[in-house]
Order: sequence, then structure tokens, then C-alpha cells
Amino acid sequence: MITTLLVANRGEIACRVFRTCRELGIRTVAVHSDADENALHTRVADAAVRLPGAAPSDTYLRGDLVVKAALSAGADAVHPGYGFLSENAGFARAVTDAGLRWIGPPPEAIEAMASKTRAKKLMGLEPLSTVTAEDLPVLVKAASGGGGRGMRVVRELADLDAELTAARAEALSAFGDGEVFVEPYLEGGRHVEVQILADTHGTVWALGTRDCSLQRRHQKVIEEAPAPGLAPGLVEELHELAVRAARAVDYVGAGTVEFLIADGRAHFLEMNTRLQVEHPVTEAVFGIDLVALQLRIAEGTALESDPPPARGHAVEARLYAEDPARDWAPQTGTLHRLAVPEGVRLDTGYTDGDPIGIHYDPMLAKVIAHAPTRAEALRRLSGALERASVHGPVTNRDLLVRSLRHEEFVSGRMDTGFYERHLDELTRAAPDPYAPLAAALSDAHGRSRFGGWRNLPSQPQTRRYLMDGTEHEVHYRHTRDGLTAEGVRVVHADAALVVLEIDGVRRKFAISRYGDRIHVGPATLTALPRFPDPTAQQAPGSLLAPMPGTVVRVAEGLAAGVTVTAGQPLVWLEAMKMEHKISAPVAGTLSALHAAPGQQVEVGTLLAVVEPLPGQDGPGPSRTPQETT
Repeated sequence: MITTLLVANRGEIACRVFRTCRELGIRTVAVHSDADENALHTRVADAAVRLPGAAPSDTYLRGDLVVKAALSAGADAVHPGYGFLSENAGFARAVTDAGLRWIGPPPEAIEAMASKTRAKKLMGLEPLSTVTAEDLPVLVKAASGGGGRGMRVVRELADLDAELTAARAEALSAFGDGEVFVEPYLEGGRHVEVQILADTHGTVWALGTRDCSLQRRHQKVIEEAPAPGLAPGLVEELHELAVRAARAVDYVGAGTVEFLIADGRAHFLEMNTRLQVEHPVTEAVFGIDLVALQLRIAEGTALESDPPPARGHAVEARLYAEDPARDWAPQTGTLHRLAVPEGVRLDTGYTDGDPIGIHYDPMLAKVIAHAPTRAEALRRLSGALERASVHGPVTNRDLLVRSLRHEEFVSGRMDTGFYERHLDELTRAAPDPYAPLAAALSDAHGRSRFGGWRNLPSQPQTRRYLMDGTEHEVHYRHTRDGLTAEGVRVVHADAALVVLEIDGVRRKFAISRYGDRIHVGPATLTALPRFPDPTAQQAPGSLLAPMPGTVVRVAEGLAAGVTVTAGQPLVWLEAMKMEHKISAPVAGTLSALHAAPGQQVEVGTLLAVVEPLPGQDGPGPSRTPQETT
């Protein structure tokens, strides 16, 4: 029996595994980088061991340090979670060689399937050895790991070498393995996968299908089970292929076989030899705990001959600290508040007051809804997200709500190109016109205690706020009857709640403040000063860091005085395990270059300045990366 388990991971998945361990009476051990010293997973574990450093390559990808930590903490088993070393056969062997129990498939199965190139060969497929114009578009893909890292769609042959270089660098940083391969890119397909679970006694379960077609940067955003609208014969075929893949490598434990469904046919993509991020939707539909089953299988327990029956429908949305309207740029800062209504499941590695840093994936949480039907599950999840309190950095919450309510998704006609087609409309600002007024009235209540307007009770007051990138100016008065504003009746106003009567309907606005940032229900506003700060101006053509991160490289031969063309890549930043390319906004001369490889930068750091050629209009300061890779 397992008595003490170390999770070789961080964040949400570590907390998820610890939760099951507590229910089973198993002691838990966390590992943490210096950046994660006070992270939630270290606080909820029974013990924690430091991995010196902050970068994944120095910490969570150091299998030798993780094994040493397990031994020093008295653990007798190691769960890898997902990402990092979860599909590293060498790490699995190091765990078992140290006399520890490995919660995962045998190293030989990982070697056969975790490398996507070897997996395809096992399934009778081959990656492209050479690429011609006739092969386009193609997909450059990391051989190890997942989560969209190390993946690039190439539509022009001239871009292939650069994308191969970028993919190798990103894969090496994320997984410790820079191997990549190239395969045909099938457009307009659906990403469908099968959860499998196998014991050491020859039983293999196929636990239904999941649809993961809504993706950005090849990373899943919304997942659901079962996959809607598949013909029964196709579902049976997917189950058979998944079980066959598992049996081919004597698989043990939890795994996922992924397919692309195009033209009604299943195309094998890969097998993930680990637990998936989206495993909760399968748990909800089948009424099981996959982590508990992983642990029991590792202890030698046999599965029943057949899995339990599936019931209802489940949908999961990944809440990211990122701005979809700015090329999915990751965001950092303090997560002041994260809470969802009752009736949905919240899996997270954060709690109120935790910092969101630059070193790791920007996923804050997963929110999961289960209901008897798909329509009810979508309604429950979208409503819960809409009412959730998410106070802190910019997130994709509004995008998730709009996606779940989009006609194409609701009707089950989505594919992997969903966000390419609909991102503009899904990120188009639809601000609540009364949110700025509610913020101003709440602020006025706080200042009224000091008699701020007793001398001129009828003088109109003005406040300015930034909301969804647009400046809003609102006006109100303080009279003997209290606060008033044109077109509404102020029923109540205090620091935490404003109630307005609008056309005979009362509306409540919950207010939360953190510095100059104000949350009014789901809307986020920034209070603006009465007069702009003249010292905040930057020279035209300034390229500013759009996010905190590390400069990983600059364009070859780039130096002050050289001529650059519009759209030419100049600087690459790495933030939250993804690369972000900063390009010249116009053709011109590079008058200054401040970025250098290895440099840590904050939001707004000046990276370079491009002076436009004569006759061209010079751009203002730019913080928006032209491409996120």
C-alpha cells in the first residue's frame, strides 16, 4: 500500500492529486521552485521540498532532484501529474530504480507512445521527411510533451526553417527535449480523444470520448464529454483503436489516445501516456476518480471487467490569465479573488492573494459543469463563469462565456479553426454602460464621509475610467437627497454595492477595489487621473515589452543604425512557457536596441526604437506582439 506520495509537479494538478490522497489517507509531499515557495500546492501538502532555482530546466525538469526529494521526504511513490517529466521514460526508470512506486505506465510504454514520432510508426504512420510546396500547410510539432508548446502551422515554405528553430527552442524549454517533426496539417477537423485506463491484469477500459476542438495556439480551451454528434459506428471505431494502441504497448494506468476527425474519418494524432488536463469531464460523466484509480492500479488492484455506465454531459473551461484581444498575451499580477458559484467544480492551484508570475503556464483554474444534457451543462457553465469573481490580471473569462453561448458551438458544429474564424467577434468589447457610473457612485460614497462636496452641493462631479480599452467619463451630483445621476435613480450606494433603478428595473452592482483597479460585477475598470502624466510619454516607434518575461533572442545582425522592414521580427520574449515575437511596426532605422538575450523585462520595458523612413507615419509606442508562437 502507498503511504506517502510525492507529486513531481506544481499548481492545479498537484493540488488535484493531493485532494484524492487526503481522501485515501495518503501523506503528501510537494516539490517547489523558488518562485513557488509559497504556492498553494506547497501549502496544502503535508511536506514540501525545495528545488533551487526558478526556471523549469533547473527545477521541475530535474528528475535527479525530484527523486532525491522523494527519498529525503520518505515518500514511497511518485505521481508525475501532466507536463514536465510526466512522459519522460528516463525519469520513470529513475523513480523505480530508487525503489519508489511509479504512478504511470511502464517506461517501455512511455518510450513507445510518449514520443509522437515513435507512436506514429507503431500505428503504421510516418512523419514527413522532406517538405515541398505541395505538402503545405504542414504542422511542426514537438515529439515530446503537449499543451500546444513546440507547435507551429507553416503555410509558406520560406518560413519552415525559422519555425523549426522556434519550435525546437520552445520544446526544449518546456519538456527538456528539443526533438520536433513535421506532419500534414488537416484543417477544419475536430479534435476528439478517448480516455483509456488499464490495469496489470489485462483489463483495458475505453472511457468514452472527449471533444477538445476549441483551441488557441494548439492548446485546448474548452473540452467536453462525450464528444457531440459522432456517429455510433465512429465512436465504436475510436474505442477499438484506443484499446488496440494500449494493448500494443502493454499499457498500464491512465492515458489518452487523440484523433483528428475530418470528413467523417478518424486520423490518429498521438497517445498521451499520462493524465490529461481535461480528465474531470470524464470523471463527471462516469462518476469515478481517475487519480484514485491510478493509485489503486499501481498497488495492483484489478479493474472491473467493464467501466461504469456514462451519465449526462460535462463541459470544462480553462480560465487563463491572458488577454485574447491582444494575441493571447499572458498576464501577471496578483489574483485578489477567485470564486465560482455553487453547482460547478473548481480545480485550481491558486487562492486569493497569490501572485501570477512569468515562469509557468498562465492557467489559473478549470471550471467544470455536469448536467443531464449538453444544453444544460453549457448553460450551467456559462452562467457560473459569468457570475464568478475573478479579480486580478486580465483573463479569458468573457471569451469563455461567449464561446459557450456561440451558435456554432451550441449546435456542435465547431472545429479546431473556431477561434481563427470568430476571435474578433468574441473579443469585441460589449461593456456594461452603467458599470463606470456604479464605480463612480461607490467611490463618491467613500469620499462623502469627509464632506468633499458640502461647499458646492449642486456642482456636478466627473470621473474617468478605462474599461475594455475605451475611456468612459461619467457625471453625478451630490444633493440633499443623496447621490443622483441623469437617467437613473440611485437606490443605494456604498463601497461594496450600488443599486440603480434603470427604466423601472433595479440592478445590483457588486464593487471590489484593488488600488486603481475596480471590479464592477464581471467588468474591470481602471480609474484614470484627472490629468495625464506627461512623464509617461515614449518616443514614437518605441517597442515596449507587452508582458513580463525573458528575452530569449534578438534578430541576427540587429544593432542600432540598421534598416528594418515592416513586420520584420526583431526580438523574441519567453513568458509563461510560450515565445512571443516582437516585430517592427514600420520600415525604418533602428535607432536604439535595449534588449539582450537573457534579460528579464517587465511590462512596458523599452526594447527598441524604430524611426520610420521619410514619408512614413511613425507609430506610437507599441506593446502588442505581432505574433505569439
